[in-house]
Amino acid sequence: MLPRKFYFDDVIDSLFESEKFEMKCDISEKDNNYIVEMDLPGYKKEDIKIECNKGNLIITCEKKKEEKDETKKYIRRERSYGKYSRSFYLGDIDQDSINASFENGTLTIIIPKIDEEKNKKYIDID
Repeated sequence: MLPRKFYFDDVIDSLFESEKFEMKCDISEKDNNYIVEMDLPGYKKEDIKIECNKGNLIITCEKKKEEKDETKKYIRRERSYGKYSRSFYLGDIDQDSINASFENGTLTIIIPKIDEEKNKKYIDID
């Protein structure tokens, strides 16, 4: 039997584990609102940007690399740094009434929907 840790562990682990940071989220509907809940552990509110453009919701977060400390010798580094973005098309939404909060690593965005019947325009035929 081979011991659990052997020379190629890092190589094998990297084949099966994704090194890409995933912005995992849930989108639900309640009381004529879309609710987006996204996990962003390790980020600060200042690192997150939310943009809404013609029914598209774009969430971007960026974590800058820490300054090098020459006295540290890393045995393993798994935390990722960089800029990440997700976008969702939500359709007819009230862009002026969107609310967002960030607590305990979870971003929550409440997006009011526009009533489709009120937003419809019927065209008369001549």
